Amino acid sequence: MSNAPRIEPADDLYEKDGYAWSKREAGLLRQRRLGEIDLENVIEEIASVGRSERRAIVSSYRLIAMHLLKWQHQPEWRSRSWRNTINRERGTLEIDEARNPSLAAHPEEQIDEAYRAARKDAADETDLPLATFPENCPYTAEQLRNRDFLPE
Repeated sequence: MSNAPRIEPADDLYEKDGYAWSKREAGLLRQRRLGEIDLENVIEEIASVGRSERRAIVSSYRLIAMHLLKWQHQPEWRSRSWRNTINRERGTLEIDEARNPSLAAHPEEQIDEAYRAARKDAADETDLPLATFPENCPYTAEQLRNRDFLPE
């Protein structure tokens, strides 16, 4: 009798219980039972990890850019809360980019995507016309990442 844990069949486990499915697949991989792997869903999950990492980086750039726009265009409303949000997201971005150097090395695409949303968010939050904010991100990747940078 083997000491290996019993592996439940995949069946609809992927759809019904993602956690149980992931434990099942990890167990099969550890046991090198490759013929039993739910290959299509394993491939999808691996791909989704990369998308999730990218999405987190875009989200941080979006929040940073939106708050920098608000900081720049509504100086009378500047607050410690805005500054704290900017710095918190810069810290999150630093961690996420350190874990994903291939995304950190070429941030332009993430910044462009993030800025399009940040510009609209800033217009919504400030009640300023969308045209108030530049169509292209006015901040460099270095400025977005720099804990000391605030536009004046």
